[in-house]
Amino acid sequence: MSKAMESSINVNDVSRISAGTIFKGEISSPNDIRIDGRVEGKVFSKGRVVVGEKAVVEGDVICQNVDFCGSMKGNFYVKDTLSLKSGCTVDGDLNVRRLQVELDARFNGCCKMISEEDYDALVTEPEE
Repeated sequence: MSKAMESSINVNDVSRISAGTIFKGEISSPNDIRIDGRVEGKVFSKGRVVVGEKAVVEGDVICQNVDFCGSMKGNFYVKDTLSLKSGCTVDGDLNVRRLQVELDARFNGCCKMISEEDYDALVTEPEE
């Protein structure tokens, strides 16, 4: 990441579900989201979603990019890149433009490579 990009990311613009926190419902954010706790419901971000090693997601994740280290039962809809990290577990379908899978990542479901136009057709943004 360039210095210009690093300085433009404000830590206050990242929504965070901390370890030990349980969130039930739908999350919608125009910014990045970091999940280290448990989320039961849909996660929507116009930015990046980062899911920590001990995090659990039960629901769909819809976003620009994902770095996924935890466990999930649900589907991904990713406009750009999904990165499944070593040790993660996903039970659900992947709808992504680009996919990166590390050794020892576990995925059970179907994978469909989509374009940005396909993403826009599949995803409806939550109402504000």
